[in-house]
Amino acid sequence: MDDLVKQALAKWPNVPACYGWLGLDARGNWYMRDDRVQALGTFASGAPDSKGSLLKHDKLIEFIHRNYEADSEGRWHFQNGPQRVYVELEATPLILRVNADFTLAAHTGAPARAQRCVLDEHGRVYLETDIGFGLVHTQDVVLAADAIEAGLWVPQKYRTRDLPVRFGYVRSPQAQAKNNKP
Repeated sequence: MDDLVKQALAKWPNVPACYGWLGLDARGNWYMRDDRVQALGTFASGAPDSKGSLLKHDKLIEFIHRNYEADSEGRWHFQNGPQRVYVELEATPLILRVNADFTLAAHTGAPARAQRCVLDEHGRVYLETDIGFGLVHTQDVVLAADAIEAGLWVPQKYRTRDLPVRFGYVRSPQAQAKNNKP
């Protein structure tokens, strides 16, 4: 986490969290979601235009990556100064890239080490890593298959709907917050 973010947290410790305004798609792209976009449907719904605006500003994306983490409840967020901006996930909190030597990097650029390989009912490949749970990027599925064939990763089968509970992450902190209101 950036030092400036830590200082802002210390100075303003009780800033309300933000829900629904930032989304991460299954290819590791960030989307900004204003009120109009949120009204069109949830981030993962597939409803037309419900993802929002693709972020393209490199410095902003780098800032998000440096300050992206999970809370104790498995809700991933971007710490924007004193405010937590909870992230809506299309798939998983991390999107993993596989290199030719089978080393891994998250969409944030952070290196990762595979601890468990998961295959869902749709044939998608996921990895539990030392930095979190992630979907293998679609462009790297062939390399993942090579790692499986080489015996480096032994897939375990899980249903997609069971992954968040099993691997401790929340796909929609916004929906969870709405459901937990008294």
